[in-house]
Amino acid sequence: MDMQNPPNNSSALDIAHVLTEALPYIQRFTGKTIVIKYGGNAMVDEALKTGFARDIVLMKAVGIRPVIVHGGGPQIGSLLEKLGKDTRFVDGLRVTDKETMDVVEMVLGGLVNKQIVNLINQHGGHAVGLTGKDGDFIRAKKIDQQENQRQAPSSELIDLGHVGVVSSIEPAIVDLLAQGDFIPVIAPIGVGEDGFSYNINADLVAGKVAEVLGAEKLILLTNIPGILDKNGELLTGISLSEIDKLIADGTISGGMIPKTRCATEALRGGVNSAHIIDGRLRHAVLLELFTDQGIGTLLLRR
Repeated sequence: MDMQNPPNNSSALDIAHVLTEALPYIQRFTGKTIVIKYGGNAMVDEALKTGFARDIVLMKAVGIRPVIVHGGGPQIGSLLEKLGKDTRFVDGLRVTDKETMDVVEMVLGGLVNKQIVNLINQHGGHAVGLTGKDGDFIRAKKIDQQENQRQAPSSELIDLGHVGVVSSIEPAIVDLLAQGDFIPVIAPIGVGEDGFSYNINADLVAGKVAEVLGAEKLILLTNIPGILDKNGELLTGISLSEIDKLIADGTISGGMIPKTRCATEALRGGVNSAHIIDGRLRHAVLLELFTDQGIGTLLLRR
C-alpha cells in the first residue's frame, strides 16, 4: 500500500462490503456451470464489451465455469448491407438463403466470435471459440414452417431457408473445455443431417446448452431491464406456473415470449434458475451473481 496516498476510509469500506457480500455467492457457485447468452448493446458498446470480458475472467478465476453463447444480428445486417444484400424478417427470423448463410457463418463463426475470444484473452482468460459444427456438437434441423405459422398466426408461410432449431446437442467438447482452464465461446450455428449449416436463435442455443450441461444458471442479456408488468414495473421471482398466465394476459408479449419460453424450457430441463437481465448495465452479470439484491427478472422452477 502507498502510505503517501492512503485509500479513503469510506471507499475502502465500500470495497470490503462488496467483497464480503460476494463471498457466499462465490462459495455457492464454485465448480458450477453458468451459461450466459451475450448480445444486444453489451456486444457493441466498447466499455460494456471490456467490462463483460473482465467479469467473465473474474468468474473463471474464482472457480465458476462460464460458458458464453453469443448473437450477432446487427453485425450480420451491417455486412449484408455493405454487400448490397437485402434482408427480410418474418416474425423476427431472418430469411436466410445460401448466400446469406455464408455471411452468417463469416460474421458469427469468424469475426464476432474471434473478437469475443480475443477480448477475454487480453484480460487474462483462456477463451476458445466454437460453432456447433466443431465436433458436430450442435445438430440442427430446418425450422418447421407450418409449426412456426401456428405459433405466430400472423406470419407468412414462406421458406425461411437456412434457419434452424436445435435437434440435439453433444456436450462433451464444451464440458471438457469448461471443466478445464478454458472458457467456451459458442456461435449459434448448427449442422443438419443434410450437411447444411443452419442459423439458430442464440437464446434457444443458450437454453439447450444450459440444459445438457446441467447448468446452475442460465443468464440472458437483453436491452431492457427484464420482464415488466403492465405498469412498467420489473417482475422477478416468477415461477413456471406463472409464465403461461403472464403470456395469456399479454404482460409478456412480442420478442419477450420466445426469450421467456427458452428460459422455461431450460428450467424444465433441470437448470436451477434463469435470469433475464439488462446487458446495458456495467458489470450486469456480476451484479446478478454476487449481490444480495441482484438485477433483472429471476425465473424459478418452483
